[in-house]
Amino acid sequence: MTDPNPKKNNAEPTEEASLKVPAKDPKKKKDEKKDEDLSDEDLALKQQLELYVVRVQDPSPGLQKMALESMRQEIRTSTSSMTSVPKPLKFLRPHYGTLKTYFATMEDSELKKYLADILSVLALTMSAEGERESLKYRLLGSEGDIGSWGHEYVRNLAGEISQEYATRQIEDAKIEDLMGLVQQIVAFHMKHNAEPEAADLLMEVEDLDLLVEHVDGANYKRTCMYLVSLASYLPGPDDLLVLEIAYVIYLKFDEYPLSLRIAIGLDNLQYVKDMFKSCNDIQRKKQFCYILARHGVHFVLEEEMISDDDERESCQEILNNMKLSEGYLNLARDIEVMEPKSPEDIYKAHLIDGRASAGASVDSARQNLAATFVNAFVNAGFGQDKLMTVPSDASSGGTTGGWLYKNKEHGKASAAASLGMILLWDVDNGLSQLDKYFHSNDNHVIAGALLGVGIVNCSIKHDCDPAMALLSDYINKEDSTVRIGAIMGLGLAYAGTQNEQIYKQLSPILGDSNAPLDVIAFTAISLGLVFVGSCHADVAQSIILALMDRNEAELGEPLTRLLPLGLGLLYLGKQENVEATAEVSKTFHEKIKKYCDMTLLSCAYAGTGNVLKVQHLLGECSQHLEKGETHQGPAVLGIAMVAMAEELGLDMTIRSLEHMLQYGEQNIRRAVPLALGLLCISNPKVNVMDTLSRLSHDTDSEVAMAATISLGLIGAGTNNARIASMLRNLSSYYYKEASLLFCVRIAQGLVHMGKGLLTLAPHHSERFLLSPTALAGLIVLLHTCLDMKSLILGKYHYVLYFLALAMKPRMLMTVDENQKPLSVPVRVGQAVDVVGQAGRPKTITGFQTHSTPVLLAAGDRAELATDKYVPLSPILEGFVVLRENPDYQEDN
Repeated sequence: MTDPNPKKNNAEPTEEASLKVPAKDPKKKKDEKKDEDLSDEDLALKQQLELYVVRVQDPSPGLQKMALESMRQEIRTSTSSMTSVPKPLKFLRPHYGTLKTYFATMEDSELKKYLADILSVLALTMSAEGERESLKYRLLGSEGDIGSWGHEYVRNLAGEISQEYATRQIEDAKIEDLMGLVQQIVAFHMKHNAEPEAADLLMEVEDLDLLVEHVDGANYKRTCMYLVSLASYLPGPDDLLVLEIAYVIYLKFDEYPLSLRIAIGLDNLQYVKDMFKSCNDIQRKKQFCYILARHGVHFVLEEEMISDDDERESCQEILNNMKLSEGYLNLARDIEVMEPKSPEDIYKAHLIDGRASAGASVDSARQNLAATFVNAFVNAGFGQDKLMTVPSDASSGGTTGGWLYKNKEHGKASAAASLGMILLWDVDNGLSQLDKYFHSNDNHVIAGALLGVGIVNCSIKHDCDPAMALLSDYINKEDSTVRIGAIMGLGLAYAGTQNEQIYKQLSPILGDSNAPLDVIAFTAISLGLVFVGSCHADVAQSIILALMDRNEAELGEPLTRLLPLGLGLLYLGKQENVEATAEVSKTFHEKIKKYCDMTLLSCAYAGTGNVLKVQHLLGECSQHLEKGETHQGPAVLGIAMVAMAEELGLDMTIRSLEHMLQYGEQNIRRAVPLALGLLCISNPKVNVMDTLSRLSHDTDSEVAMAATISLGLIGAGTNNARIASMLRNLSSYYYKEASLLFCVRIAQGLVHMGKGLLTLAPHHSERFLLSPTALAGLIVLLHTCLDMKSLILGKYHYVLYFLALAMKPRMLMTVDENQKPLSVPVRVGQAVDVVGQAGRPKTITGFQTHSTPVLLAAGDRAELATDKYVPLSPILEGFVVLRENPDYQEDN
């Protein structure tokens, strides 16, 4: 910290220097007055110091030494109060110039170094801006302990070092002398709980590795917290470097779960493997598996990671998410929401005025299709509902197909697939219930069943690999609906697994000139999902060739735009790795070139918070277009994708999007609601809710539809009462407009998704990790929403099932060492950001105490309310293994 008001300080000495003028001068009186104002003590001190200044210039070394010693003593004892400039410094100000001049004439000796130390401290309040005199004299002075001069001095030095370092880097000068000082300052800061300042200084002098040797058991947590939260504000590659250092520090202190989090954040599977090898505690390894499973990492445990076969098998089972369904149903039983809900329970038509319910009695296919989706979302993962899984002897006319056949043609596909959604994550049960549809002679039903198989297997890896066995036979059938069902099913079942077998099966379709466009588009998306974020060159090549083969008429089709999206997913979050592919995309046809460029850029920087990319995308959105180009839609979504990484950027983006609504073209206004939906997914912020509510009554029906779907997305799985009532009002407002009413219904289904137990938020682990498969599912849906009329309201409404990739229980489930549920009291409250705060601040506020399992809303954090157990992961989310605390004593 330099002095807050340097100008004033610099002005004073000149004023005081000009006071020593002939006696006639009126200023002289002022000076006398000044002396009179001082108390006796201060006056004595002032004269004492002036005497020292004279003595320092005395020829006798003995006197000089005494004077310097005494001066030093005075300064040191007074630096305690930091509210004002310490008195000795204030009185020595007029003599700073004198001492400087005398210093220049001295011979090199111990005394000269002594004086240099004192000048260095005086320079703290005296030196002109940018002179860096404090540092200059420090380097000339003795090697003594800097801490003894007080914190303010050390902080000022640190500031000057970083400026000096930058100057020397430009001039290529030596920096060894600076680094010696840096060592001292860092050691001082780390001892005195100023870890952020130590880290900042080391960042400035580009030597963060020094931090590792200075951390100890008392401060490593605070240091790493600061580093991790810093990473989201640093430009690359600094952000990764900071995380690497945090990883090393956590490992040094055996904080395995926290270092695992960082290893996943760095997307470094080698680190993950090393941790499995270096940790000897099998329960901890199970906890690792739960964290990896939540993130959706495809990972096979090897023998050297876990030597015992049975243990390895049970860990692999956790990793494959086989416990997810059981845990979710446990939560549902605990909260008592097992009772299936029908779409009517969600619509609550009785709460609306008369006119809407009158119009709704028409039993149209569109209404039934909406009910199919609402039913699927609301009962997702519960395994029972009132439409699809009703037992056959019920009053539905003796067939389970009762509801299925209330849907027309392609509606049947979504209806059959909805069974997969209801049985989400329950593979064995799901496959046996879907089996009956495979014997149907209606291609739409078969297509739906294939898609259902994919949905059931979504984010689960089953030992027998049933999805591959069932779906691969249908990929090359005649009927394109069946093919799409199988291809999309594979994409959902194997998302993120980078399964080469799927590439072998699907890539020929991309090159097949006879394949219909929709089949090719869904193939590209499925490949993008399976190889999400892998930068797989062969897959990229296949999709690029498929794009180049399209003729001009096809390039105008909305479906063609899914090809660049599939390509973009390969580079999701991989930043500059996309550049080669982006260069190739510049050679594409005019119609798709710009669209492809925006999509690739936004996917590659998704979740990185890269400010420059946000500015670039904003620039693209500010242009006024004549020829009806479509690339601004993905650019707007891209802004949200890049900026969703951290809270500050997110709030700024919401403000920028507000401006776009006022000044943007129509095609930008259509994309803004979707971007808002992505930024606040499953996190209904009031200001965004109001904006979307306003837009849902927009005169442009495309904007209104996008806003309605986004209301569903921001409230997804929250049962938010305010959004629910907005949607009910909308359903009566649009009771005559089938397509808008359809969107309202879908949104109602989303808000009550999983009866309020699920979330679509791709971030987890206290918003630090971003699950690539979850984000990919959301991006695909939002891109299809850019052209609702032809995709979601056309015959491709089953793209809504891509949301299955992002659906996760928003729970905290505590289990004992045998993986059985264990109910313990926890406090759940609003998370507080405690990075860099002094002492041990509370991490949550406004908490309530519940017994696990509990639901966590967006921005909530939980902590154990008992000392009886020790959690094996410090971040209480998802499944957490508890171990009995050996030091616990019952209170009598």
